Amino acid sequence: MLKSINWRSPAAYEYAGHITAAGFAWEYLRRDDDYHRAFQNIANIKNLSTERLDEFSQRWGLRFPLRPRNPT
Repeated sequence: MLKSINWRSPAAYEYAGHITAAGFAWEYLRRDDDYHRAFQNIANIKNLSTERLDEFSQRWGLRFPLRPRNPT
């Protein structure tokens, strides 16, 4: 999918002038093969510990929204 995009074409980056800093950072991260491998590894863990998720988050500079403990 990503390989079909012409990265040298200015049209491929028109949206970049309208995204947030976090969105711009995501554009780089989503193209990183090491990130994809790490994400697949952590996504396949059935009982993911908080420590493991924290390690993943810190490694890739990610922040996840907090979920309520007791949703009502």
